[in-house]
Amino acid sequence: MQGEHNTWQHRTVLLHEAVDALVTDPDGVYVDGTFGRGGHSRLLLSRLSPQGRLLAFDKDPEAVAESTRVQDPRFAIQHDSFTSMGEACAQRGIAQVQGILLDLGVSSPQIDNPERGFSFRFEGPLDMRMDPTRGESAADFLARADEKHIAEVIRNYGEERFAVSVAKALVARREGGRPVRTTSELSEVVARAVKTREPGQDPATRTFQALRIFVNAELEELEQGLNHALTLLAPGGRLVVISFHSLEDRIVKTFIVRHSRHEVDRRAPFAPVPEPLLKAVGRIKPSDEEVAANPRARSAVLRVAERTASADRRRG
Repeated sequence: MQGEHNTWQHRTVLLHEAVDALVTDPDGVYVDGTFGRGGHSRLLLSRLSPQGRLLAFDKDPEAVAESTRVQDPRFAIQHDSFTSMGEACAQRGIAQVQGILLDLGVSSPQIDNPERGFSFRFEGPLDMRMDPTRGESAADFLARADEKHIAEVIRNYGEERFAVSVAKALVARREGGRPVRTTSELSEVVARAVKTREPGQDPATRTFQALRIFVNAELEELEQGLNHALTLLAPGGRLVVISFHSLEDRIVKTFIVRHSRHEVDRRAPFAPVPEPLLKAVGRIKPSDEEVAANPRARSAVLRVAERTASADRRRG
């Protein structure tokens, strides 16, 4: 698919808002934790001086292949999760960075490519891995997991009320010698198991979301990435995160709130209270115009926090 970068189009969500919030020092070092198709990275590079640097990450080999089109000596990319940002920066002699951007979730080219198995709208193998060269596919997970585990995944990551019914149906089909291996097979099973339909939403939506999040360990990686960001950010540096569903946004919001509080040491209640590690800067939603032009932006939430001048380098 590397030569087909024009087949599936990608519109970067909250492009200018994210970069405007991120860049506070044009001479600084920045991290784009999810390169995707490079929308944020390209605009970010245009805002940096000749001394600025940008290090990007992406687990998807197709995204890394797309990055070769960015011909800029200030730019480097690593085929890995943003959870490796601390180690990657250390290897490059970077102790602190001025900004970290995390644009979470799945990209339009991933959704729209049937071979990747992310969408119930297209027939394809039930893969769902951000990096198809590593780990277990969604089909392989469903072929081995017990009913309880499948139900937990669908309920916890998809907030699906009928998770148990879906899990029972999947296991029954598997025990009947027909394990689900494609997106359409999964959609059919879910459609029969989900008894109540939400207006305007395909019954398979929550199950597909749950399996994708689980297969890619997205929430665990988000928590790790936020902790690494807190350690890497220089005083005054910005953390900018774009979330696309409530599970992600809840983690980001909780993290920022927790590290923005003045915490009193109960063992020494009269001691000076240390400065919080973060300061919440703002929350931005896409404009009506952006949502009209790109419906996939509808659920996006951008949160911004700034690293304080505190010398305390505690991690979350």
